[in-house]
Amino acid sequence: MDDNRAEAGTDASLNEWAHRPWALAALLGVAGLLVHIASDGGEQVAWRMALTAALVFGSLACAVTLSPERWRSSAVFAGAVALVMAGIAWRATSAGDRYSDEEFWVAAGILAVTLSVPLFQAGFHRHRWATSYKTTHFHVWTDAITAAGALAFVGLSWALLAILAELFSAIKIDLLKDLIDEEFFGWTFSGAAFGAALGVLRNQLKIIGTLQNVVLLVLSILAVPLAIALVLFLLAVLVSGLDVLWEATRSATPLLLAIAVGCFVLANSVVRDDDENASHSRVLRVAGFVLALGILPLAVMAALSMGTRIAQHGLSPERLWALIAIAVAVAYGVAYFASAIRGWRKLMEGGWRGHLRQSNLHLAVVTCAIALILALPIFNFGAISASNQIARLASGAVSAEDFDYAALRWDFGDAGKEALAGLAKSNNPQIAKLAAGAQAMETRAFGPLRGEQREAIARVELSEFDEAAASAIRARLREDLWLCQEGCRVARLREDADGVLALVLNTRSGGSSMRFLRIEPGADKAILLDIVQGRLGPSVAREVTETDIEGTVEMRPFAGQQIYIDGKPVSDPFN
Repeated sequence: MDDNRAEAGTDASLNEWAHRPWALAALLGVAGLLVHIASDGGEQVAWRMALTAALVFGSLACAVTLSPERWRSSAVFAGAVALVMAGIAWRATSAGDRYSDEEFWVAAGILAVTLSVPLFQAGFHRHRWATSYKTTHFHVWTDAITAAGALAFVGLSWALLAILAELFSAIKIDLLKDLIDEEFFGWTFSGAAFGAALGVLRNQLKIIGTLQNVVLLVLSILAVPLAIALVLFLLAVLVSGLDVLWEATRSATPLLLAIAVGCFVLANSVVRDDDENASHSRVLRVAGFVLALGILPLAVMAALSMGTRIAQHGLSPERLWALIAIAVAVAYGVAYFASAIRGWRKLMEGGWRGHLRQSNLHLAVVTCAIALILALPIFNFGAISASNQIARLASGAVSAEDFDYAALRWDFGDAGKEALAGLAKSNNPQIAKLAAGAQAMETRAFGPLRGEQREAIARVELSEFDEAAASAIRARLREDLWLCQEGCRVARLREDADGVLALVLNTRSGGSSMRFLRIEPGADKAILLDIVQGRLGPSVAREVTETDIEGTVEMRPFAGQQIYIDGKPVSDPFN
C-alpha cells in the first residue's frame, strides 16, 4: 500500500502544469528583487543576512517542489527551509570572532536542505522508511538536471541581453545598458529567467527521466577503469604499507575521500533505481560490486590519516569537521560492504543491489539529520579543540616552545582566547611568556602555523647564535611564516651595542629573497628590518624610528655568496 502511494506521488510530479513556467518566473523574479532589497548591497548585518537566506533557500525549495496537487505542503516545507537557513545565517553573521567555524555551519545547513528536498518530494514525511527508493532516486537526478539546465539558461539569457544592449546602444538607445548596470535588475532578471527555465524543464520530467538513464549509462562506463585502479591501489598498499601513501602526499585524507565519493557515484550509476534499469553488462556489474566494497577501505585509510594528524597536532575545529565527514564516509563504507557481502552469492542476479539501495535511503536520512544538528548551536568545536590542546600541553605531548599559542589566539574563537588567557597566568614562566606574546599579536596575515611549518622552523640551523638569540629568531619565524616558506638559512652578520644582526635567506621556487633580523639584548623576538630602495632600514610595522644600518645592501659572489654593505664584506662566505 505504501509503495503504491509513493509511486502515486511520483506520477503527480510528472503531470504537466501549463502555468508552471509563469508561476516560477514570477516567484523567483520577485524573490530576486527582495533578495537585493534585503541584502542592501551585501552588508553583513545579521537580520539582513537571515532574511536574505530565507528568501533564497525558501523560494528555491518552493520552486522545485511546487505543484497544483500539493501546493500547501510545498509552502509549509519551503517555510521550514527558510526558517532553518535564516537561523543559521543569523548565527553565522552575528558570531563575529567568538567562533571560528561559521562557514561549516552554513555548509552543513545547505547539505541538510539539499538532502531534504528529494526526500520531501518522495513523501518521506508520510511514508517514513517505507518511502520508495525509486521515487527518491528519480527526484535526486531530475532535480540536479533541471537545476543545471536552468542555470545554463540564465547564462544564455544574460549573453543575449548583453548583445541586445549593444545593438540598441548603437542607435543611441541605452535603456538596456543602464538596466544591466542596476543591481536590482540583475537579481530580478536572473530569478525570473531561472524560474521560467526551471518551470519548462520540470514540465518535461518524463523526458528528463529518460535522459537520466542515458546519463547514468554513460557515467557507468567509468566504473570499470576506476574499479581496476582501485584494486591495484589496494594491492599496492597491502604490499608496501600505508607509510608510502603518507610520504607521497600531505593531502592523503581529502584525496582518499574524493576517491571514495567517486566510487559511491559510479557504483550507483551501475545499480540505478531498480534491477530493471540497472546495467545488464556483467563487466559493469562486477565493477560496481568492486567499487561498493572499496569505499570502506578508502574511508578507513582516511580515518587513519586524520588520526595520525590529530595524534601529532591535536584537535582543531577544522579537524573535528573532517572527522565527522570521515565518520559519515565510514558509515557509507560499512553499509555498502555489508550490502555487497549479503548478496554476493547472487552477484549477477542483483541480490546485493537491493540491499545497497535500501542503505542509500537510510543513510541519506541519517546524513540529513546529522548535518542539521551540526548546523544548530549545539556543539562548540572551538571549546572542544581548545580543551584538547591545553590537555596536550599539560601532559607534555607538546613542549612549551612548540605549542601553537597563535592557534588559540586566532583559530578557536572565544574559547581559545580564554584558554590563552589562562596560559598567560601559568606558573610556568616560559608558557606564561609565550602565551602573553600571542595575546599581544594584532594580526595574523599568513594563517595558522601548520605542523610541517613548525617542523621546518625547528630544523633551521642556528648554531652561530646563543640560546637567547636563537629563541628570539624562532619566535619571529613562527610569526612571519613567509620568512621561511620553503626552508631557509639564517647567518650571523655582526654584533654591536644594538644587538646581533642576522640574515634570513629564503630560497623559493622562482628565486630567493633575503631579510634582516636584529636581536636586541634581552629581547623575546627579533626585529624585522626592511630593505627599501637598496638600503637597510627599520620595519615600519615595528614603529622603530632610528636607522639601524647605513649604506647600500648588496649580494656578491665570493666562493659562494657574501653580504656587502657599501662595498665592504660584513659576513663570511655562505652557499
